[in-house]
Amino acid sequence: MKQINEIIEKKNLKETVLQFGEGNFLRAFVDWMIDLSNEKYSYPGSVVIVQPIPNGLADLVNEQDGIYTLSMRGNSPEGKKIENRVIKSVSRAINPYETFKEYKDFVESEDLKYVISNTTEAGITYREEDLKEDEVQDSFPAKVAQLLYFRYKKFDGDRKKGLVFFPVELIDNNGYFLEKYVNKHIENWGLEEEFADWVKESCHFTSTLVDRIVTGRPSADEAEEFSKENNYEDKLLVFSELFNLWVIEGDKEKAKDFAFEDLPCNVIWTDNVAPYKKRKVRILNGGHTSTVPAAVIHGYDIVRDFMEDEIFDTYLNDLIDEEVIPTIDLEKEDLIKFKEEVALRFNNPYVDHKLLSITLNSISKFNARCLPSIVDYYNNTGKAPKHFAFSLAALLRFYEIEKNEEGYFGKDENGKSYPVQDDEKLLEFFTEKTKSENYIDEVLESDIWEYDLEKLGDFKELVKKYFTAIKDRSIREVMEEI
Repeated sequence: MKQINEIIEKKNLKETVLQFGEGNFLRAFVDWMIDLSNEKYSYPGSVVIVQPIPNGLADLVNEQDGIYTLSMRGNSPEGKKIENRVIKSVSRAINPYETFKEYKDFVESEDLKYVISNTTEAGITYREEDLKEDEVQDSFPAKVAQLLYFRYKKFDGDRKKGLVFFPVELIDNNGYFLEKYVNKHIENWGLEEEFADWVKESCHFTSTLVDRIVTGRPSADEAEEFSKENNYEDKLLVFSELFNLWVIEGDKEKAKDFAFEDLPCNVIWTDNVAPYKKRKVRILNGGHTSTVPAAVIHGYDIVRDFMEDEIFDTYLNDLIDEEVIPTIDLEKEDLIKFKEEVALRFNNPYVDHKLLSITLNSISKFNARCLPSIVDYYNNTGKAPKHFAFSLAALLRFYEIEKNEEGYFGKDENGKSYPVQDDEKLLEFFTEKTKSENYIDEVLESDIWEYDLEKLGDFKELVKKYFTAIKDRSIREVMEEI
């Protein structure tokens, strides 16, 4: 069977985008958007992928001439849908640890305009290191400072040769921190003040929020089935959901090619990404955290299980409508649309999202994703949110655990064991409290919560009421009566 690049041709476009990261997410997200834009507008050009660590996929990307398939799968308003697209926006990949000159030549290119990165959350951190002349820097911010210095010297400080940065690492204010650490390297390396001014005046660091589930490489059986159906082999085939969102906080005029106007990319330019972050955390992530422990206790295995249960679905829908949406400062119509999209994503027939994988570190997740909604709801209404009270009761029932030689385990209402994974000190705390006759009171009065629950009216009493009910009856019965 022929390789994908043996039967698919692509145009030679200007190499305008440097992308740090060859992983599944960027190839299923930004590179897909650029491919759509190139098809319609021949903008913003092609992508040169730079491998950010010594080991990666650069050789495989080049083996396929940068061509690969994205298979987007999920629920649409019309029903189940699979949409395949051959992506031709990547021109080549560079491993700078092996071909540094090729890398340096590209960062000094006339055509380069944009830099995209996904170097994981740990990528945007500051580590002291010396400036290198003939090899790539170690940390990502140092790489950026180095490439900008090369570019500054190549073009003699031409203010038109600055770059626009689109970091998509999953940290708040990713652009702010990338710029901060770049400037710290410039200062510590003792580089000329004119260069620091050039970076400040000529370069633009956006902060971004991304949202798309990329399930990654298919299994061997899925890859074989795909090859038979499409009559080519693709070693870079990647699967994702249909939904996507890219919120960019920055000056749109500095990156007109990335407007992606009239394309199904769902790109939002804004002067404040925070409300969109809040929307995602409170509706999507909070929806998971407020429902999954109860679903595990009931005996469900994947997200789709509880989404197909009318009682669970109604509970989640009411929680978001009544206790989450009123706490977010965006248009209600927009929030309802997002909620509906989240429901389609949770019920994706092509993604078996394991509930236990979502329960990792659930206490810190509840503090970050649910407690702010609870506090805002109470402050706005003077009432304790009953759906969230149930969700916390279910969470504390989930954390009734015992320790054995294999780890920490709880038992669902059918008597089946499930593992609980969290910070070791928290697990020890819950193991000890589980033995107490006053478990629920002692946990609610502890300092593991990032807000004083006493300040939320009768919220604690509601939690205790639902906890007692869950212990006495099935979780679905209690949930149905909320």
